[in-house]
Amino acid sequence: MEKTSCLHFCFISCLVLFIIVGSWYRSSISPLPGYSLQTQKPIDHSAETPHHPLDPLTVKEINRVRTILSSYEPFSFTFPTIHTILLDEPDKVQVLKWRKGDPFPPRKAQVLALLNGQSHVLNVDLDSRRVTGHAINPSSGYPMLSMDDISAASKAPFSNAEFNKSIAARGVSSSDLICLPPSAGWFGPNEEGKRVVKVLCYSKESTPNFYMRPIEGLVMTVDLDTLEVLKFSDTGRDIPIPKSTDTDYRYTAQTKEPQMEPLNPISIEQPKGPSFRVEDGHIVKWANWVFHLKADHRAGLVISRVMVRDSENGELRDVMYKGFASEFFVPYMDLDESWYFKSYMDAGEYGLGMSALPLVPLNDCPRHSYYMDGIFATSDGNPFVQPNMICLFERYSGDISWRHSEGLLTDFQIREARPKVTLVARTAASVGNYDYIFDWEFQTDGLINVKVGLSGMLMVKGSPYHQAPNQDAMSGPLISENLIGVVHDHFVTFHLDMDIDGANNSFVNVNLVKERSLPGESPRKSYLKAKRKIAKTEKDAQIKLKLYDPSEFHMINPSKRSRLGNPTGYKIVPGGTAASLLDHDDPPQLRSAFTNNQIWVTPYNKSEQWAGGLLTYQSRGDDTLAVWSERDRSIENKDIVFWYTLGFHHIPCQEDFPVMPTVTSGFELKPVNFFESNPILRAAPAFEKDLPVCRSSASS
Repeated sequence: MEKTSCLHFCFISCLVLFIIVGSWYRSSISPLPGYSLQTQKPIDHSAETPHHPLDPLTVKEINRVRTILSSYEPFSFTFPTIHTILLDEPDKVQVLKWRKGDPFPPRKAQVLALLNGQSHVLNVDLDSRRVTGHAINPSSGYPMLSMDDISAASKAPFSNAEFNKSIAARGVSSSDLICLPPSAGWFGPNEEGKRVVKVLCYSKESTPNFYMRPIEGLVMTVDLDTLEVLKFSDTGRDIPIPKSTDTDYRYTAQTKEPQMEPLNPISIEQPKGPSFRVEDGHIVKWANWVFHLKADHRAGLVISRVMVRDSENGELRDVMYKGFASEFFVPYMDLDESWYFKSYMDAGEYGLGMSALPLVPLNDCPRHSYYMDGIFATSDGNPFVQPNMICLFERYSGDISWRHSEGLLTDFQIREARPKVTLVARTAASVGNYDYIFDWEFQTDGLINVKVGLSGMLMVKGSPYHQAPNQDAMSGPLISENLIGVVHDHFVTFHLDMDIDGANNSFVNVNLVKERSLPGESPRKSYLKAKRKIAKTEKDAQIKLKLYDPSEFHMINPSKRSRLGNPTGYKIVPGGTAASLLDHDDPPQLRSAFTNNQIWVTPYNKSEQWAGGLLTYQSRGDDTLAVWSERDRSIENKDIVFWYTLGFHHIPCQEDFPVMPTVTSGFELKPVNFFESNPILRAAPAFEKDLPVCRSSASS
């Protein structure tokens, strides 16, 4: 690029960045001042049609589902409250056989609804326009909370005399109150038979960060269907409401300069545009990867039909049929009356997709990102658009794909290195106080890096102390005056339907075993040896990770071999290996028994997707991954699903106040004997002539 044209390019970039103040594209919230979204053609969702069997339901299709249910005889007098309307995906065999241009398998919807306190699970055939399946209360539990549930429960306390009296006694104006309904969990038969929530309140006086101003000890148990306050608990009148000082985290509210050298603007410039493309709304093609990407009401983001191109013959090969975050378990470690129930299942109780607000351009996602909307249903069954909830972008942070240099000890003068450019699909769910960032990152060497970032606000407990007299007696450390950061965990269980070169796969535990050398055999006394064991049944594949009993965990296709005779495969490289330490008979752990192991392997079953069960809210743990796996079904050389639980123990600290710096962990899915050799050996290095030469005026 010539210097003049490049300077023009830089000037235009800066002009766009600092002068244009845009509003969100189809969004109801405003971005940070001074930023605008990348130009992207608006999508008329009302006219959309599906292009792939796994495409989510369109606006037209959701409207059709509502019409079908309206004339369905059991709902002829009273239309149920809709909690989810999602694509009932075709059988896997049908999807694998389908090719572009073929007729679609029948389009179907799965509906989770409530009527008269009962859970209804319905299957709707959109082509025949009829309900083909209807189960009532198929397991314990209820569908996830709807936005109407949350809104109504938040208002319920204000009509309660005891509540209003308590608030007045604390000197808080009702206009400064925000009340939120955390899920009630399940703690025995006395809490069954009704849909209930626990309502907690905060003061938003002088700050938008009301999470840091809890009204401690004030808890109401509310019946979600009648909106009656079933139980009123007020144990914290002696605990002051923490002050609002320094709680506002917004950029415009900061009055002091940051105590650091300022950073100059930074961006990845792509003068020729991104290297990826999105076809038919959901098919992503980049480098050697092809996959299907969509938004999901519950999982947030779903990756399907993942294929990578063979580095030798160019053929597309199957890697993964479907991957997504199946459940998110967050237990807090405080036995107080206003805290013991806080053990959330964020996907099954609130929905990671429903909680995914529009992403912030240039901050959540860089320039040249592609944004994707979600199409979901309201409580009355009408479609609505959740805008910009997924972004897709290329990332280059100066990492290296591979390198080697020679010259110190030989005549070769070699300096070979390759830059690592990756493709990222991202969504971010704001589930109440916490924000969860999910990244699926694809590398050209065949590796998939799955990351989860935790940010947002701590769930804090009011305290009478300004300084901790005895932290061991508290449920967490003081993070600010009158504020305790309660110790808690985060566990994310991923559903990974790996199809390595096809569906017939096996799970192999490659255990590293220490062995002693024989007398006189070697100066060495001990060494490690890799011993492979193929799991025959589900219980063989229930794995608790152990630092001093290391293994690699491979998914292989025993019928597909490399030229050297090795079965083609992928392995999981664990990260975030925190494990749940709760007793197995503790009610929260009964419901989240899928975290009892870090690894599970089950036979593929279309109905077994949600680790916490289809109906999670107030469930008793009778329909979970742990229950399914106890059947001990055969998994050798079968169509199998790999489950991995990523874990975080969180002991809060002062740096987490008033908003947390992001903490990230993840795991990798890495090819093992899948390629014949390094698949990016022939990748081109970067050359200066290929890049724009943009210099500041000081260096020009």
